[in-house]
Amino acid sequence: MKKVKNPLSMRNRTLTHTTLAIGLPSLILGSAVNAQEEDDAVVLDTLEIEERTIDTNPYSQKGAPYKARISGDDRHTRELAETPQTITVLTQAQIQDSGKTDLKDILNAQPGISLGTGENGNAFGDRYVIRGHEARSDVFVDGMRDPGMTTRESFAVEQIEITKGPSSTFAGRGSTGGAINAITKQASTEYNFNKVNAGAGTDDYRRITADSNFALSDSAALRANILHAYEEVPDRGPADRERNGIALAAAFQVTDRFGINADLYYLDAQDKPDLGSYIDRDSGQVVDVPVYVQDEDFLESEVKTATLSAKYLFSDNLRFENSVRYGTTDNGYFVTGTRAGNRDASDPAGAIPTISLSSHQGWQEVDYFADQANLFWTTDIGGSEHEFIFSFEYTSHEVLNGVYDSEATNPSNCVTPGRGGGVSESYCIIDASGNYISNISGLLNRSITKGSWDSDYDIETISLAVMDTFNITESLSAFLGLRVDSFDYTNTVYSAFTDTTSVFDYSDDLYNYHAGLVYDINTVGNVYFTYSTSSNINGGESDVGGACGYGGICGEPETIGRSKPEQTENIELGTKWNLMGDRLLATAAVFQITKDDVMEGLDYETTGTLNTGKNRVEGVELSLTGNITRQLSTQFGAALMKAEVLETASVDFNGDPVQTGGTLANFAEKSAFLQLRYQLTPAFAFGGTATYSSEIYTGQPDSPANEDWGVPSYTVLDLFAQYQFNEQLSLRANIGNVTDKDYYLTAYRSGAFTYIGDARNAQLSVSYEF
Repeated sequence: MKKVKNPLSMRNRTLTHTTLAIGLPSLILGSAVNAQEEDDAVVLDTLEIEERTIDTNPYSQKGAPYKARISGDDRHTRELAETPQTITVLTQAQIQDSGKTDLKDILNAQPGISLGTGENGNAFGDRYVIRGHEARSDVFVDGMRDPGMTTRESFAVEQIEITKGPSSTFAGRGSTGGAINAITKQASTEYNFNKVNAGAGTDDYRRITADSNFALSDSAALRANILHAYEEVPDRGPADRERNGIALAAAFQVTDRFGINADLYYLDAQDKPDLGSYIDRDSGQVVDVPVYVQDEDFLESEVKTATLSAKYLFSDNLRFENSVRYGTTDNGYFVTGTRAGNRDASDPAGAIPTISLSSHQGWQEVDYFADQANLFWTTDIGGSEHEFIFSFEYTSHEVLNGVYDSEATNPSNCVTPGRGGGVSESYCIIDASGNYISNISGLLNRSITKGSWDSDYDIETISLAVMDTFNITESLSAFLGLRVDSFDYTNTVYSAFTDTTSVFDYSDDLYNYHAGLVYDINTVGNVYFTYSTSSNINGGESDVGGACGYGGICGEPETIGRSKPEQTENIELGTKWNLMGDRLLATAAVFQITKDDVMEGLDYETTGTLNTGKNRVEGVELSLTGNITRQLSTQFGAALMKAEVLETASVDFNGDPVQTGGTLANFAEKSAFLQLRYQLTPAFAFGGTATYSSEIYTGQPDSPANEDWGVPSYTVLDLFAQYQFNEQLSLRANIGNVTDKDYYLTAYRSGAFTYIGDARNAQLSVSYEF
């Protein structure tokens, strides 16, 4: 039987208060009655889990804090177990147990997801690769695109939803491999609470968060989340990370039919980033080098957003929702990399091997506005109930990119061959005797000032979509979706080298489809089939200026209009099983993603080629999420994938044509994640996580990998334990990378730097609720 989510009683954040007011006391009272009939240990455990679920995440399954029952996106009208697509949901409870806080770390542990590196050292913020395809711009917050490529945090997040495979009916352009949707914490009139968490640990770790909800009346509520966090990168100091943020949410029920939600979000992330090591081009191995971060290095991201949502209930079968968001993001980075080679023969020490330092930098200012409107209409057609959604969306994204001016104030200490001939006064971290120098972090002592802009990016998009979910028979249901995106694109690029300005200007329409069938085998299991498409535009990524590759603009200004959108088709066949009284969800899916008309960057050429690439990713993904028993919770996922380049015009670093048949860059064929939590007694729980990734090769997104250079496979183990002293006070311990494994997350296409995974670290945190 289909479990249709009633959007009027379960999904609408401002219209659910009356229902919750009736439902919560009944649930708590029912739990208390059941508690008298069971033994104390099990009952206390059950009560703890249910109370935790109600308080922290309205979307999760009662009694199974790791399992989400429904999506936080209202456009998914059925429960997740009845949705014909792979959707991985990470609940707040699971995230807290894992000890991970940055979205980058949370997502990188998930199967089918890997990290990418940015052109020139860093592309301002987090970069994700889902099922082999770039997803750095496919990040959403409460169903609306979050275009600022920033450092993202989880302190104000209720749950994170990862949709696998193209879903442009929901997401619009992009989402080739999938999309990420962060569901934020909202205010409620049903309770008052204050939660404070303070932690300390190794590597000067400290983290303080506060989460408070104030029910001002039966119709108004406020919620506030506050964050301060700092740590040195484990075993890589003085590289460090600092986060300061605040999120405010308000809910106001104007009438029984009309509700308003508003929220403000601010995050200031200040990092001194570590670009890790580099790959030796001859051996293909990652070289072990000491920390070379410079005192003046930085990666900064400041995010400010404001969202206003209104919801009106016309009848039990018809409601309208409208959300408006305005936001700005200021990003900047100036980081240091390494370069292996020999000193020049003119150097006093002679042409001996050395490691010199290089600079990578850029700044970005993002300004965006979005208006998304959805009309939900449930009606009977031919004896079948149809759940229609009619959507309109307008977005405007303006991005100004630029460079920093810098000068090293300390004298150079070596001479190296210059690029393009000649010599270069350089800074080497190995002295003439072959030893690492002292005080590496103060070697350059650069003065840094904000320089001129080099790319002015602007895209406006108007989107229309219609979706329908309906039952064909009692056992068979269907989902249909159609979306049209019409965009106007302008990118003005300035070259300081030639002192010229080029304007890339064009417009186009994107048509995408989504269809799915779900057949119920019995009351707990189903099989499903889905077909979906997506489109990527030429120059869709806003952070790479006028350079082709990494999603930047390909071609010349006069040829830009000739390029076709990149097209992706996805076929997925899967099954989902709601077990253990709906507290455990088991899923399996086989899929094939084919991307055609790919824009390709030729080595370091600026223009690249138009629509010359084609690739395919095939795979199997498995998951098990929820409560195996009352005491044992789990989240497990595994992905086995194979990528193949079917067509390409790419050349390698020697200028030779790349052959088809190879794999994609930044792609792990095998990956898995397991998290277990065991409630040993009503007060004490413990658990751990295991994360595995196979080797990853270097290269650009959607391009053939350089299989001579890459980072090896790894397995990382983490542990955690929690003790509940009473209803208000608890203590949690987390140990990351218990075995102190040396591992690498990803590498730049030339192997010039590789991101290093965190060394062993430990934190102890205290939580108090009142």
